[in-house]
Amino acid sequence: MRAFAFASFIVLTASVCVCWAIVPTPAIVPAPGQWTIDTEFTHPQQILLRTGLGGKPERFWYSLITLTNKTGRKADFYPKCELKTDTFQIIPAGKFVPPDVFGAIKKRHEAVYPFIESLAKTGNKILQGEDNAKDIAVIWPDFDAKAGKIKIFITGLSNELASVNHPVAKDKDGAPLKILLRKTLELTYALESDSAQRSDANLIFKSQRWIMR
Repeated sequence: MRAFAFASFIVLTASVCVCWAIVPTPAIVPAPGQWTIDTEFTHPQQILLRTGLGGKPERFWYSLITLTNKTGRKADFYPKCELKTDTFQIIPAGKFVPPDVFGAIKKRHEAVYPFIESLAKTGNKILQGEDNAKDIAVIWPDFDAKAGKIKIFITGLSNELASVNHPVAKDKDGAPLKILLRKTLELTYALESDSAQRSDANLIFKSQRWIMR
């Protein structure tokens, strides 16, 4: 029984490795018609805000991103931003974030970002040129306090796509289902704190790269 279980584990591990091995990477030289928006970002920081009448203060994390379209054409913008912890928690940006949080962030940064928009309210087009650059606040509720590392994924900054076969799922004809991958910006941070106080937690920037996800 143990031998069977061990063999099953080996097969499963091999399958996962094969699955990851076939995931493509973004093109070094973009193909004709492919574009990527120029992106600048601030590292995530905290904001503590009392939401609702009589509510206790809640903690949120946010990053400010500036998007500039230098592609020579109007770009479609359908963003998806997720925060993933090394404790397997995945939080979509904006989920369980009251509108008051964006208002507080806007007030905090209005001197530098007078036209900042919330991710939920920004339009689905980015016009060409620096005069049409967008400043956007991306906000998450507080994540797992036990996390030691987080990754932030921002999708929608490029029209580069790729498809791979699903490792298990099949269509009605028995052929592997296709999984659509999009060029995604991945930011990695380590969480460091010398105190038990969550307010003292500090995110240390580790890496930035483009992946297909």
